[in-house]
Amino acid sequence: MRQTKCHSIIRIAENKGKKTAGIDGAKWTTPNSKMNATLKLSNKKYKAKPLRRVYIPKPGTNKKRPLGIPTMHDRAMQALHAIALQPIAETTADPRSFGFRLHRSTQDVRQYGFCCLGGKHSAKWVLEGAIKGCFDNINHDWLLDNIPMDKSTLKQFLKAGFVYNRHLNPTTAGTPQGGIISPILANMTLDGMEKSISSVYHVGKNGKIDKSRYNPDKVNFVRYADDFIVTANSEEIAMELAELIKEFLKERGLELSEEKTHITHIDDGFDFLGWNFRKYTEKLLIKPSRKSNRNIIRKIGDVIKRAKAWKQEELISVLNPIITGWSNYHRSAVSKETFSKLDHIVWNMLWGWAKRRHPDKRNTWVANKYWHSEGTRNWVFSTGKNRLKLFSDTKIVRYAGLKLDKNPYTDQDYFKLRNRCPILKGL
Repeated sequence: MRQTKCHSIIRIAENKGKKTAGIDGAKWTTPNSKMNATLKLSNKKYKAKPLRRVYIPKPGTNKKRPLGIPTMHDRAMQALHAIALQPIAETTADPRSFGFRLHRSTQDVRQYGFCCLGGKHSAKWVLEGAIKGCFDNINHDWLLDNIPMDKSTLKQFLKAGFVYNRHLNPTTAGTPQGGIISPILANMTLDGMEKSISSVYHVGKNGKIDKSRYNPDKVNFVRYADDFIVTANSEEIAMELAELIKEFLKERGLELSEEKTHITHIDDGFDFLGWNFRKYTEKLLIKPSRKSNRNIIRKIGDVIKRAKAWKQEELISVLNPIITGWSNYHRSAVSKETFSKLDHIVWNMLWGWAKRRHPDKRNTWVANKYWHSEGTRNWVFSTGKNRLKLFSDTKIVRYAGLKLDKNPYTDQDYFKLRNRCPILKGL
């Protein structure tokens, strides 16, 4: 138990993205503070402190998302209980749930989506679903009745309240975004959605789930956190699925977002997790979505605008991780043409940056100062030490599908092998 407590403290104290203090202002920055925190970590007479409420902008919109920041001690308590709750959550989870799961990612969603929609006779209609304020609206009574953990501790996590503008506000529903245990609680709340769909559209004789491949309605389900898609053979079935899901969510205090829930024909295409899924003359292509393209162009453009007084080396060091991260995310999709277009757009941005720095110099002088030849390539934006990476430097590769019946706690050898080389191997 002591070792588990130490692990929880280390997870909190050494997480660079989670070092923001709660309402008490405490931060564990020294070995002594971490050891004292470990000794104080206990369920006895535990009372959670209110969260510090901040609002962060939603990417690509003018809206803001509420974020609740617990104190370091409360975060450690959540981490400690999450360690015990995670194996249960993984065992009882929907097989086709991929968000906030161990060894699962959006790439698995993309690959499974291709399997469901890529065939000649695959489903033609897709229900795109999103849950309205999922984290903020989960029914507390449902959580207390159905989550297998100490009820008094869970109640402290849920009912802690939050402080905003020096005013204490109660929490009557939801689990706070920013809490370590919140993704697990949200996932466990939504688990069962797949089974409720299967019970209607895959029921065989004697009420048992039909495990055969025959699926006349072509209903397939995949969920990532609070976003999901369900395929169907007709628009009518897709509408029935939406009503079925609404009934499932109602008990949990949730509802579908009318703004983000749509029924779409695959020939018209739809966006999901940064990709566009669409069939062109019966061939499914999964490409980076237009919104995703606009976001990366805007992000790079903002960096270049801020770099008026930067050295070329500084600009390259900031841009390279952005380009590499985005292109790695999309390297398993149909992205080659998109990568080339983005390289051209970035080149034009950099040319404008260079010309603004030297308005009185001729184009040849500017080009020779910032662009050089490297091997067989010309026009490489580089210094003597470093060069700007291109989107097209990332090779397009195939991502292997995940075996959905594998559990990270009981099938560790499978995931160790898969993590070594998830690409180009049918694991």
